[in-house]
Amino acid sequence: MTPVQDFEKLGVFYLGRRYDLAKKKREDDLVLYDSRDLVTHALCVGMTGSGKTGLCIGLIEEAAIDGIPSILIDPKGDLADMLLTFPELSPSEFRPWINEEDAARKGQSPEEYAKAQAEMWRKGLAEWGEGPERIAKLRASADFAIYTPGSSAGLPVSILKSFAAPSPAVREDEEALRERVATTATGLLALMGIEADPVRSREHILVATILGGAWSRGEDVDLPGLLAKIQAPAFSKVGALDLESFFPSKDRFALAMKLNNLLAAPGFSAWLEGEPLEVGSLLRTAQGKPRVSIFSIAHLSDAERMFFVTLLLNEVVGWMRAQPGTTSLRALLYMDEIAGYFPPVATPPAKAPLLTLLKQARAFGVGIVLATQNPVDLDYKGLSNCGTWFLGRLQTERDKARVLEGLEGAAAGAKGFDRGKMEETLAGLGSRVFLMNNVHEDAPEVFETRWCLCYLRGPLTRAQIKTLMDPVRKAREARDPGEAARKPPAAPSAAGTAGARPVLPPEVPQHFAPVRGSAPGGATLFYRPAILGSAQIQFDDRKAGVSSSEEIVLLAPVTGGPEAVRWEEAKEASLTVADLEKEPGAGAAFEDLPSPAARGKSYEAWGKDLAAFLYRDRALTVFRSPSSKEVSRPGESEADFRSRLQQAWRERRDEATGKLREKYAAKLASLESRLRAAEQKVDREKQETTFAGVQTAISVGAAVLGAFLGRKAISATTIGRATTAARGAGRTAQQAGDVARAKETAGAIKQQIADLEGELQAEIDAAASVADPATEKLEPITLRPKKSDIAVRLTALVWLPHWKDETGTLTPAWE
Repeated sequence: MTPVQDFEKLGVFYLGRRYDLAKKKREDDLVLYDSRDLVTHALCVGMTGSGKTGLCIGLIEEAAIDGIPSILIDPKGDLADMLLTFPELSPSEFRPWINEEDAARKGQSPEEYAKAQAEMWRKGLAEWGEGPERIAKLRASADFAIYTPGSSAGLPVSILKSFAAPSPAVREDEEALRERVATTATGLLALMGIEADPVRSREHILVATILGGAWSRGEDVDLPGLLAKIQAPAFSKVGALDLESFFPSKDRFALAMKLNNLLAAPGFSAWLEGEPLEVGSLLRTAQGKPRVSIFSIAHLSDAERMFFVTLLLNEVVGWMRAQPGTTSLRALLYMDEIAGYFPPVATPPAKAPLLTLLKQARAFGVGIVLATQNPVDLDYKGLSNCGTWFLGRLQTERDKARVLEGLEGAAAGAKGFDRGKMEETLAGLGSRVFLMNNVHEDAPEVFETRWCLCYLRGPLTRAQIKTLMDPVRKAREARDPGEAARKPPAAPSAAGTAGARPVLPPEVPQHFAPVRGSAPGGATLFYRPAILGSAQIQFDDRKAGVSSSEEIVLLAPVTGGPEAVRWEEAKEASLTVADLEKEPGAGAAFEDLPSPAARGKSYEAWGKDLAAFLYRDRALTVFRSPSSKEVSRPGESEADFRSRLQQAWRERRDEATGKLREKYAAKLASLESRLRAAEQKVDREKQETTFAGVQTAISVGAAVLGAFLGRKAISATTIGRATTAARGAGRTAQQAGDVARAKETAGAIKQQIADLEGELQAEIDAAASVADPATEKLEPITLRPKKSDIAVRLTALVWLPHWKDETGTLTPAWE
């Protein structure tokens, strides 16, 4: 059995053990991968059965244990196995998840097969120095979830946010915004069954122009709104042509109908339900715990897969550009089977954001890991940005030639790339044996992958995914405060009667909320009154180092009673003062206005009431880290604060570790040099001892044999030779002593090396012993404003537009 070694080291991933191709034997030396090397991305290539999936899952497991969150794109359904972690390694844990067809092929009952699988996993883990406690550590280190876009089998995910305006960082970068617009338009049109060329397709140009215009202004676009804008765009010219010449209204209506058919399709509603596609929440929980978010897309059609992958990659690019730079690993993005998404010649929608990530993500600490079994279908010019290549067994000579071509390109400028030797190594690889070519290391390394902590049973069915995710879904729903609590307030509950716009004295400030969207069939515009209060609150605390200003816009219902306005019943508005308009929509009707709202003096009193209410009600809570004394920024969530603290902690840890290794490098090098010299001396002493012993034996034997055979009488000469031989025997014994002393010297040096390595590891552990921000208890600090820190900017009557149908039902038209 292989001896257990220490692989639980900070900042390194346990991948396996070295493998001797010549002897076809696994060695004892651990293969540990520096997590910082993954910032320069990795590619894993291997045919079916090579162990590619196991290697990549092992890499993600190591990242999770080290506190690194991951987003995984799973076109085949293999990655869902990461949730099959059984700390007890008991047959009962394995039984619900075994493949019963495999059991039947082996002639075993499901119970017998489950017992065999449990035993195999226990032995396999033990052979690699792992056990149940490491499985428990993995489960405790990260939150695992399976998302199934377009399906309710796993956790559903909504794509609506993907059509919202990108972050300011993307909007301010003209090239980035253009790329985001182009890929989104291409993906959406592909989902509609339209193969659209970004340069020649008028459908693509129209949709891209609509998205680009809205997003550049910071305006969100939803799919129903896009449908309306296709029929009636906000521009009259496209390029040098007027809109009607470029794309007649009849043809635009046909395009809008295709989009409407997509929205009306029975299964499309599943794309609009569930958690929003927000990368920050996919990577960490609200408490800052790392997440491993698996997007299983095996159930989707090719067009749907491309559409979703494009949206997800765009979201990752947008999130990435909003992060501060770092040299340490912040997060992982892994995609299995990228063939078709990153071809050498064609440019599918997903290729552009993927190429952007490969070129730019390293500056933000985002590691990209890509895997495939079809190397001939990859753009190796783009993959030259990968610093680590994991190469497994390949199926054809063509595959090997293409991999060598890409590897040679990635190693351009590096010294010592030997194509012939690399080709010979690739030819000798077997199952679970990989060649790792890491630009951060001096030479390639062959290793055998470690045993995975999760149960690799193969792709899960949709029913099995549902079984895994149902408890997770219920737990998240229980924590969700409800959609209604997050919506802007409704105006007064009574619908009132339709009438003309009230005539009000000039001292009554009144405004109109903008009408958003188009009227449903047969509906009319109807305004209801509410009181709008706008204020600015300043929070200052020198001790905590906090200075923050908060703008608040509240909408309160107004009645005709003694307390016409109660700010306690107000809700935060989804509009700003700048959104307000001076005139109502044409042909609108108005609800009767309560008499208190028709008096100018009422608004001055309500403004004072608003200031008093905010003084009693409003507070700013920030978090303080006891270990680092850092205080969260205003508006920064606990999860984001912990993430920032943990990133800073990891950077300090990596820097301290690097300095300590440099500090001990010269000492270790000197001792290793002395050890080589001592071992060489042992070899020399052994050779001299052997030679002297042989000479002595020959001398004694010759003298005695000659005398016995009678060819010579025993004489003084004969006795002299025997005596000389005896003295030789004495020297042989002395030389044997020299060998023993040389071995003692070598052993002493080895012990010095072990002691020095232990001293180094102790210093590294001590440097990293500071409290981990992911687990330490943060101290909440609540700041309350002074009365002088509250400035009421506006208290006014605001008319809220609604759509009123034939039955009198009102639907907000301003949200």
